[in-house]
Amino acid sequence: MSKTILIVDDSASLRQVVNLTLTGAGYTVIEACDGREALAKADGQKIHLIISDVNMPNMDGLSFLREVKKKPAYKFTPVIMLTTEAAEDKKKAGQEGGAKAWIVKPFQPAQMLAAVAKLVM
Repeated sequence: MSKTILIVDDSASLRQVVNLTLTGAGYTVIEACDGREALAKADGQKIHLIISDVNMPNMDGLSFLREVKKKPAYKFTPVIMLTTEAAEDKKKAGQEGGAKAWIVKPFQPAQMLAAVAKLVM
């Protein structure tokens, strides 16, 4: 059975690139344009990994991370932050919120797939 990954990013083109990379590697992908939409899609279905941007309208990635981790179904779901943010305080906030990895854009597809493979159980 295919593993399901939720991609959260306000950039449609970035979601498309990540989606193509992941579906090409055999994963099932759910997309959301911001944290609010992602929380709505995190409705109890099995999600094996979340990949989220930090800077988004409506609900940013760090707020989304804190909220999704409150849901019992996703308390232990690994999260990769995929962002242009490289500031240590943002990384620290992500780590404290439960992020397992921090990938700075632009990224190499092989780098993303390696991180995904390590975290998807």
